[in-house]
Amino acid sequence: QVQLVESGGGLVQDGGSLRLSCAASERTFFLYEMGWFRQAPGKERELVAAARWSGDNTDYAQSVKGRFTISRDNAKNTVYLQMSSLKPEDTATYFCAARATSVSAWAYWGQGTQVTVAS
Repeated sequence: QVQLVESGGGLVQDGGSLRLSCAASERTFFLYEMGWFRQAPGKERELVAAARWSGDNTDYAQSVKGRFTISRDNAKNTVYLQMSSLKPEDTATYFCAARATSVSAWAYWGQGTQVTVAS
């Protein structure tokens, strides 16, 4: 069972930057895809960014394209989310997740880290 632990959340001003980290308890190289989701109060959880295998193939939600960058370091069993030009609407709890194959559910989840962007 892969355990994921996020860190790096916090309070930042509008236009600021944060980097989230997600450390896995086991080797991540076998995980097909690792990603970051977020959920704001009263809203559904949404996929923000995802990276497959070595991280060369990535996907982003339209709302964060050009501002967020996902990367994964399989040697360190860690995935990162670099967030720049943050906006108040980015305020949410951010969750790290992983799945084993392209047809698997997102089976592994972290506990979440809060990101608050003050206007």
